[in-house]
Parts: sequence; C-alpha cells; structure tokens
Amino acid sequence: MRLGSDGFFDLTYCTNIHPSTGWEDVLANVRRYALPLKARFAPDAPFAVGLRLSGAESRELLEDDRLASFKEFLDEHGLYVATMNAFPYGPFHNQVVKEHVHSPDWRDEERVAYTLRMVEILSALLPAGMEGGISTSPLSYKTWVDPNDEATWDLFIDHLLLVAAALSRLRDERGQVIHLDIEPEPDGVLGTCGELADFYERRLLPQGAPKLAAVLGIDVAEARARLLEHLRVCFDACHVAVGYEDPAAVLDRFAALGIGVGKVQVSSALKVDLSDETIDPAAREATARTLATFADAVYLHQVLQRDGDGDIVGFPDLPDALPSIDAVQAAEWRVHFHVPVFVDRYATFASTQDELRRVLALTRERRMTPQLEIETYTWDVLPPELKVNLLESIEREYAWALDVF
Repeated sequence: MRLGSDGFFDLTYCTNIHPSTGWEDVLANVRRYALPLKARFAPDAPFAVGLRLSGAESRELLEDDRLASFKEFLDEHGLYVATMNAFPYGPFHNQVVKEHVHSPDWRDEERVAYTLRMVEILSALLPAGMEGGISTSPLSYKTWVDPNDEATWDLFIDHLLLVAAALSRLRDERGQVIHLDIEPEPDGVLGTCGELADFYERRLLPQGAPKLAAVLGIDVAEARARLLEHLRVCFDACHVAVGYEDPAAVLDRFAALGIGVGKVQVSSALKVDLSDETIDPAAREATARTLATFADAVYLHQVLQRDGDGDIVGFPDLPDALPSIDAVQAAEWRVHFHVPVFVDRYATFASTQDELRRVLALTRERRMTPQLEIETYTWDVLPPELKVNLLESIEREYAWALDVF
C-alpha cells in the first residue's frame, strides 16, 4: 500500500504471522487475510504482501506451474510482492524455534540455496520498475561461532558474495534491482546495527569487493558499489530499541559507509522501567510475575538490562533474566518480544512504541527506503488477555501505522 504525498513509501505486513506447513497453507493465508485487508485499506489500489516462505515452501512454489499461477492470482486480486522474509528457514509456529531460527546459518550451503530460490521467486513476482528486498539472518547465532575464527568469517563472506553476484547478474540481464537485507538481532553474530556496520567496514567491503570484482570481471570500485547496492540492512525497530541503539546515529553511520536500508520493520518490544532505587520489592515481584506470562517455549526473548551507570547486561532468554529483576543497579529492561505496535502499556511496564515512532519519523524524513513491513509475529504466544481476532489485530496494526506515519 503506497504512502506519502508522492506514493514513495510502501506499507505491508509480513506473513510470518501465519502458521503454515506447506505452500497451500501459505496461499490459503494470503486469501484469508490479505484480501480483506486490501478491501479495507486499499480497495481501489494495489496492495502489498510481505511474503515469508520456509525452505520447503520455497521449493514447492518453484515446482510445476505454481509460481506462474500465484502471479496470476496476485494480478487478478490487485496484490503484489516486493519484499520477502528469508530469515527463518524452518517452521516458525507451533513448535520450538528459539535459537534454531538461525539454522541453517550462513556457513551452510543450503542457506545460500534457499536464498537464491527466494531471489528466483521474487524476480518472477516483482512488479516492473519496483525494487525488491529479501531479509535474512545476521549470519548465525552468536554462541555457535568463534569470533576469532577467520575461516568462518571468510566463509560467511564467500556465501554472501554468491548471492551478491547472482543479484548483480540479474540486474545486468533483466534490469531488476533486488537486494538481500541482513537483519541484526539480539544474540546474532551481528547482534546490533553497530556490529553490522563494523562487519561491513572491517570485513565485507575490504575483503569482499576484490573477490566480487574477480568473479564478475569488473574493477574493485565497481564491485564495492555493487556490494552496497545488493547487500543492505533490514532495520528492525524492535531490535534497535532492545539494543538501546540511537536510530539517528545508526543511520548516520550507515550513510557514511554507504550501507543502504533495504526495509524498515515496524515492530515494538517490551520496556520495563526499573530506575527508581526506592521501588518496592513487592512491586518488582509483581512485574516479574506479569513478565513471566510473556515467556514461552517457542521463541527466544532476549533481555538487555541497562544499569544506572550505562552498562548493558544481556540475558539469553526471559526466564534467565527474571531471577535478577531485583538487582539494585538495574535501571531498565528491554525484552525481545514483538508485541503489538498499537499497544504502549502492559500492566506495570510499557513497550518501545516511542522508539518506533522515532524510527518512522526518521524514515519519513530521510526516505532511506520505500519498504515498511509490519512484523508482529507473536500473536499466538501472547498472554490470553491480549489475544483477539487475528484479522482485527492486523487491521489495528495497519490503522496505527497509518495514523503515525
């Protein structure tokens, strides 16, 4: 759905919200949700779908005539796909995901193959004259990788270059611009936007550009430009907030390095104010009990604690953090839980909705990407009192984003 006075921005939502165990489930979910959403928000205009496919579903869609049939379906109903989610490879609902969301990681050839299948799919679906983006994982889960193992970093870069080379050739042959958007996430190898910028500055550009130049038969300067065009960042507002990163400062550094933002994910996290040194221990215990209802067996909910002196302490999951809620030095917790963006208060704590508003304001002012994707995927694991009709919930997400933007 186009936004802005000139229609520059494009708002969609990510279909990773919907459980699926095959292509037919994905298609059924598009029919069930995207069509009524279009009828409400863009009855007389094209309506974007942020498509998420698992590894198996990407194979299915490329079999027989499914991809051509899906394109016909989209065209018939005024829908289109310009952004896709290739971060979670396996099932994303109704079973344990946790750190396995990173598997296979970017050391694995199947991660490359899966990404290239997604490129093939997006190339077939992308409307003429529109750029496309595919978000992906921050290379791996941090504890799986020795940061001092140079061979691992070389493998990461070599595998990313396989995709960058394919995207570069695609532009040369078809005139399509598609980018892979790396998504920093708490406890990923690239856990923050700052770590992603470091990776570009210290490794990807100086090491990758000469390699890509050799593969494509171009000079190093041109190869660097193509790397920056086809390898961008997925700027997830929830993740930026959880990491206590200043979005304006992050975007300034990206701009200085030439790193493009492929898409902004419209998302919000939990925020707990612990700054009052006289806070009643019973009140903190009550907050812990309420927070415990957000802990689940499906997803990781990393907690980053900011102490009064500014130090940051990390916990790998919410249950690991809860016993420390009475730490006197703790000033604030931010919890990686993609809560509904239209809600700003939860009992005795809040959300990072104010931080999301800042990100949207910066996006509107700087126009660093047209692609905005609502990404609240935890509806099925929310506490019971926050669960309502799913279609109504998605509609409220859209209505809030449209009102703020």
